[in-house]
Amino acid sequence: MSKATEQIKLASYLPQAKRRGFFGKLIKQQQLLIMSVPFVLIALVFSYGPLWGWIMAFQDYKIGKGVLGSSFVGFDNFVKIFQDEQFYFVMRNTLAMSFMGLIASFVGSIVLALLLNEVRKTFFKRAIQTITYIPHFVSWVVIANVVTFFLSPDGGLLNVIMMKLKLINEPIYFMIKGEWFWIIHTLASLWKELGWSTIIYLAVLMGLNPEHYEAAEMDGASRFRKMWHISIPGLMPTAILLLTMSIGWAINSGFESQFVLGNPAVIEYSDVIDLYALRYSTQLSDYSYGMAINMFKSVISVLMVLSVTYLAKKTQQSRLF
Repeated sequence: MSKATEQIKLASYLPQAKRRGFFGKLIKQQQLLIMSVPFVLIALVFSYGPLWGWIMAFQDYKIGKGVLGSSFVGFDNFVKIFQDEQFYFVMRNTLAMSFMGLIASFVGSIVLALLLNEVRKTFFKRAIQTITYIPHFVSWVVIANVVTFFLSPDGGLLNVIMMKLKLINEPIYFMIKGEWFWIIHTLASLWKELGWSTIIYLAVLMGLNPEHYEAAEMDGASRFRKMWHISIPGLMPTAILLLTMSIGWAINSGFESQFVLGNPAVIEYSDVIDLYALRYSTQLSDYSYGMAINMFKSVISVLMVLSVTYLAKKTQQSRLF
């Protein structure tokens, strides 16, 4: 038999071998596949099932007629979004507070993780971790009350300290100054989630090879140098991944924090997309418009994730070459 004939026969067996290999892997992993079935069903029912409601965004939805009976209006609801001046204000507020919170959390959690990693006293390290973790498990209602009391002009701790130091002559009404709302919201969010955000970074730091630190110490590197040349580069892959995931949720900033911290005096700065859509859906009963806003928000989130992923890949390629 010639060599060419053998190659032809071998090529004819390859697809069958690949198929047998694929189905063989399925058979070997059947237990894992069976275990994953409930989670796949949950995702289909609760994550993908509700997407049929996006049809409402293209309709003049009426509760009495339902989805099947309501008339289609095409992209009229989306055109209405860009014709409403209020939409641009809520988009500005959403993006501003989301990115301010994202940057503060990203930088703050990395810095706190690096500092905790340098602490040698186990008791002190665990005490700091516990103190910073606790606010994550407290509801935004409690956090908002604490922040409001702290900034209150009537006996609020910040006003009392500033007056004792002769920095001000009369109390400041922080919570009714719209231009300060973004900063107050960012600091409150940072206080609530900072400790929780450091967990993954601390786990990454503990997983780094200790021989690298020992070699750097033998070369006379200081703590700062070891942090700069070993700890931070070791954190970067995880940090980029978490940043990419966080960017996707930037426009989905929620509404709980803005709702409980805000008030009518600062609504121009506290109103966000979710509150905007909720107001149209519940108070004005314009469900189609509210659904169009949520659909637009989801599309923007997907585009932001894809953009950040593309930029991260390009950055890594440029480092390699």
